[in-house]
Amino acid sequence: MTERKPPGVSFESFVDKQIREAEARGDFARLPGAGKPLEGLDRPYEELWWIRKKLHQEQLPGALPPALALRKEIEDALAAVPEAPSERAVRALLGPLNEKITAFLRRPPAGPALGRGPVDVDEAVREWQRARYAGA
Repeated sequence: MTERKPPGVSFESFVDKQIREAEARGDFARLPGAGKPLEGLDRPYEELWWIRKKLHQEQLPGALPPALALRKEIEDALAAVPEAPSERAVRALLGPLNEKITAFLRRPPAGPALGRGPVDVDEAVREWQRARYAGA
């Protein structure tokens, strides 16, 4: 067990002393990942990185909590909007999704919050139209 900091000794020097003693004992010599770069430094920050990592470690790729599964569904639907063949298809894609979001917000299950409201379908259609007819 770690000893208590003696009165009158600054916190920094107390911690430095413990680190020096641990290094001298070789406590840091064979730690996993020693000498390797930190994982994920080259990737952009993801809010849910820890959940993805845990699911990967547990080998549960599809077992997301309800809020996270719905967030993923929202991301996938919004990513599919630019590829929709018509305005009707955009509305057909986002309408049922908004119903799920609204139902979720009325009765949120235990777990992380959804963190967003329904998708603005009209704005999504305007974006779709801008992207669709910008090159025309």
